[in-house]
Amino acid sequence: MIRLYDTRQRKKVEFQPVEEGKVRMYVCGPTVYNRIHIGNARTFISFDTIRRYLTWRGFEVTFVQNVTDVDDKIIKRANEEGREAAEVAAEYTAAFIDDMRAAGVLDPDVRPKATEEIDTMIALVQKLVDGGHAYAVEGDVYFDVRSFPGYGGLSGRDIDEMESGHRELRAEGTGVAERKHDPLDFALWKAAKPGEPSWDSPWGAGRPGWHIECSAMSDKYLGLPFDIHGGGADLVFPHHENERAQSEAACGCTFANYWMHSGMLQVNSEKMSKSLGNFLLLFEVLDSTRPEALRMLMLQTHYRSPLDFSIERLHEADAALIRIENAVKNLTWLGATATAEAASALDTVSLRALAADAREDFIGTMDDDFNAPAALGAVFSLVGDANSAASTATGDGAAGSLAIEDAEALIAVRDTIVDLMAVLGITISTAAEDETDYPTEVIPLAAEVAGYGGSDAAEAIEALLEERARARAEKDYARSDVIRDGLADLGFIIEDTPQGARVSYQG
Repeated sequence: MIRLYDTRQRKKVEFQPVEEGKVRMYVCGPTVYNRIHIGNARTFISFDTIRRYLTWRGFEVTFVQNVTDVDDKIIKRANEEGREAAEVAAEYTAAFIDDMRAAGVLDPDVRPKATEEIDTMIALVQKLVDGGHAYAVEGDVYFDVRSFPGYGGLSGRDIDEMESGHRELRAEGTGVAERKHDPLDFALWKAAKPGEPSWDSPWGAGRPGWHIECSAMSDKYLGLPFDIHGGGADLVFPHHENERAQSEAACGCTFANYWMHSGMLQVNSEKMSKSLGNFLLLFEVLDSTRPEALRMLMLQTHYRSPLDFSIERLHEADAALIRIENAVKNLTWLGATATAEAASALDTVSLRALAADAREDFIGTMDDDFNAPAALGAVFSLVGDANSAASTATGDGAAGSLAIEDAEALIAVRDTIVDLMAVLGITISTAAEDETDYPTEVIPLAAEVAGYGGSDAAEAIEALLEERARARAEKDYARSDVIRDGLADLGFIIEDTPQGARVSYQG
């Protein structure tokens, strides 16, 4: 049973999808006027992880994420740069997609753009006008907040208290405020202004308000009610509150059954802002680290909790990930040394049980509101067990090779680690070494020292190790040292084990 924290109910509840075995999920996407920052990335990585887990648990997930490609911020940037708003939006839409893929975030099943859904939004606004929930004033259309009794129910705000906070604005009677019936009313459609993109509508030329697009797109591509609506905690009010109000006023039904929100991100314990000089764009962070390390950092904090980002924490996350990767490499290498003649040195029944327990713990923690930090704990516990087993297998009492049953048990543990990390969106290679990264300089070294005549770096390594083993057997330690030192100069480390020489590439 999966339980999740529902923002509207303010508690963990049992997840029951509208349609058994299927999940329909909508997560608010970017407003494309700039490259996204790591705070945005935190939200998208969180919901990517949730989506991956639901899929792994057997649900058929339909994931929709919009792109806001017409907005005041886009228009402002276009005017500053002397460009068309559509040109700015197209540039940063493409950049957003590139950034998400670079960060290992899966593409949504549907990625609708606001400018391509104008007719759908106009139809929804018209429905609200016809139903008495919206009104037109001088080409603008506003949602009548007082017409929806449940307003404030998502964010937990009292509408009368919210209104009192706007009384001063209403008393001024200037600008937009004087055209509204109530200062809390918000724009569904904005009348066209000179130099701004616009579309024809029953109320005159104009463009949609920000909130209406998500309501229109989620209804079109998922139907109402759908299962999960997600986004950052900063969207709870007013964006999601307004979405919920206009959608439920229009349909007379529930909009989304569950509302999920990710916590905010700080940098070095401070709010991220340009004025503080700690405003970090995702692509800049990924230029200095691998995406798996960034995701590892994100996963180490529960998605609902505030996350404190720092370069130091990023390095710590990378080191933790390396520990997992090294365990997987070691298990892979050990598994390859098995022979039918070797005697078993491990309690393989207990070892397989540890892998099964880790999988069960992983599921139990992720079923509890997608608790990725605890799920990682289950993986690290299994990594520790695997390292202990590997140490036993290669200890003084072990034979020169592993027994078949020992190797199979170790590989089962390895596969469990790899599978569980993949659920969290981190791919761990099962190759002992990434041979594609071997430097080609090892080939002439192998040709000179070992008589290798090929052109494959991995084969050159094997030739060198064989030649070194032959030199050691003949007690030609000078020749053995030449091979060791030559490999060390290229970034390789040789480790001698009961199963034979093992080489690792450090770069």
